[in-house]
Amino acid sequence: MNHLIVALAGALLITGAARAEPTYVETPMFEASVAEGKTLPVRLRVPKEPLLVDLAAKGREAGKHGGVLRTLIAKKKSVRYMNVWGYARLVGYDEAYQLKPDILRAVDVEEGRKFTFHLREGHKWSNGYPFTTEDFRYWWEEVARNEELSPAGPPNFMLVDGQTPTVSVIDQTTIVYEWPAPNPLFLAELAKARPPFIYRPAHYMRQFHKEFGQEYSLANMISETGVRNWAQLHNRMDNMYKNDNPDLPTLQPWMNTTKGKAQRYHMVRNPFFHRVDENGRQLPYIDKVEMTISATDLFAAKANAGEVDLQGRGLSFGDVAILKEGEAAGDYRTLLWRTGAGSDIALYPNLTTTDPVWRETLRDVRFRRALSLSIDRELINQTLYFGLAVPSSNSAIQESPLYDVSFSEAWAQYDPDAASALLDEMGLTERGSDGVRKLPDGRPLEIVVETAGERISEVDALQLITQNWAEIGVKLLTKPSDRDILRNRAYSGQSVMTVWYGWDNGVPTPSAFPGELAPTRQDTLSWPAWGQYYQTKGESGEAPDYEPAAKLMALYDDWLHATDDQKRTQIWTKMMQIHADEVFAIGTVNSVPQPVVASNKLGNVPEAALYVWDPGAQFGLHRIDEWFFRPDIDKAELETAPGDKGEDPT
Repeated sequence: MNHLIVALAGALLITGAARAEPTYVETPMFEASVAEGKTLPVRLRVPKEPLLVDLAAKGREAGKHGGVLRTLIAKKKSVRYMNVWGYARLVGYDEAYQLKPDILRAVDVEEGRKFTFHLREGHKWSNGYPFTTEDFRYWWEEVARNEELSPAGPPNFMLVDGQTPTVSVIDQTTIVYEWPAPNPLFLAELAKARPPFIYRPAHYMRQFHKEFGQEYSLANMISETGVRNWAQLHNRMDNMYKNDNPDLPTLQPWMNTTKGKAQRYHMVRNPFFHRVDENGRQLPYIDKVEMTISATDLFAAKANAGEVDLQGRGLSFGDVAILKEGEAAGDYRTLLWRTGAGSDIALYPNLTTTDPVWRETLRDVRFRRALSLSIDRELINQTLYFGLAVPSSNSAIQESPLYDVSFSEAWAQYDPDAASALLDEMGLTERGSDGVRKLPDGRPLEIVVETAGERISEVDALQLITQNWAEIGVKLLTKPSDRDILRNRAYSGQSVMTVWYGWDNGVPTPSAFPGELAPTRQDTLSWPAWGQYYQTKGESGEAPDYEPAAKLMALYDDWLHATDDQKRTQIWTKMMQIHADEVFAIGTVNSVPQPVVASNKLGNVPEAALYVWDPGAQFGLHRIDEWFFRPDIDKAELETAPGDKGEDPT
């Protein structure tokens, strides 16, 4: 039986087809416990219709089970990245950036407003309990619509024109979400690097809910964990993205087995994972992932010493030389993937800063254009990236079907004379004895650019830009801080300009959510107060009072109500045109090489790929559950099988 996903009046086609059951091969890690009757055999662990992965069709090798993958993280909370890289989603992107069923067996979409989810019969959580529509109902009824657990109400992607969906549980494997109008956000949201998890392991979470848990037990747990009430307890135990509660069942390929603070966190294969290769081997191939905490500035040196099997996060192009030096001794290779952000380094004028003089100055498009024209992007490219990046504004990169060279080149040519003319035209002609122009109130035109100081490339680029801007009479001062401090200062309007990555999604498709291009988010550093206004439904922040921003909001609303990809393409194009003209963020270069260290023994790792947060989940899009260690390695033997309950919990 075939299920066809037809989204938004036939604009998006995704198919998922049932196939014959393979001849299963037992995972070596579980062979002993299966023989002893302590663990279910693989044919009973996987769903009746697992996701069958055709590796040959993808140009990949069929792998073997076993091995321990070593990687480095900077802090305890970074264990969450296993939920990013594992990339098990209800629906997820393939490498062509098309949505496909994953955890779900299929989805039927009618008119872009009615979504019927079909679960895989026999699918189980990592502890062996059935994964059913009750887990979806629990989240919707008992979490999202519970005022104590979700005081702000259901998340925005569950609302269409302010209305929640009608949610109907048909049976254990079928659930329907229906809105009165199209909801183009729904499926794309579920495929994010940080997904919303619209399901919960109800059998586990009920013990922390006041409607289901025993009053005495709840009181004890509240006291033991030091929280104030049952809602705080539930939310602490419930955070599936954080991956910090080893007792919380998961559907990801690996599960965290390390409690509390540690120097090394152990992620062990999920015995009930739903993907299977064409030879009947249950994925993931790799038994265990070890995440070791280390200072970020030591990542490259530790990789050089052969202490990792896979590393991307925490490495930058500046580390390539030291990484290359250690390849032979460390038995690894340094791959140069490409980043997929709209710009690797972007400057964000804060149009909602509380300083009235700076606010008026920054909102004059001539000022933003002048700053952009006075940046020598080719110098940045050659100096920092050996000419391997692409000088560009903050825009879609070449891999995007929406790429337009005129947008990437808009106000991105190095022309200090034209930049100076724009500043003169604004009336910023008065200068101090040091040659620095003056603001309308007489203060020196000194722009304090606040940076999180996490990347050497940012610091180096700012030094080059400092020299460029000095030529047009603008002084740049760099203020390093902490990531959270930087964001809080921007949100409160204290900062005038910040530096960060450009658009997270530099490879948009027509169906991609354009929220990053409109003032819908507080964390977009060009307009924090406008984004806050939208996110709080007008309770805080400021309504956009700048015409181009208001146009972006109108186009964003048009996209939400568009019914086909042709209309959405037109809307995306108009929004990108506004960004190109208005220079809301000043881009520098994109497609910067991202070093990825991979053990020479690790198979199925792409030699060339995009390293993107959304859409892509960094390694997630490339399915690391399909990567494997070649059989000449020494496999790590684990004494007991995870998820071993001694009997079939179903």
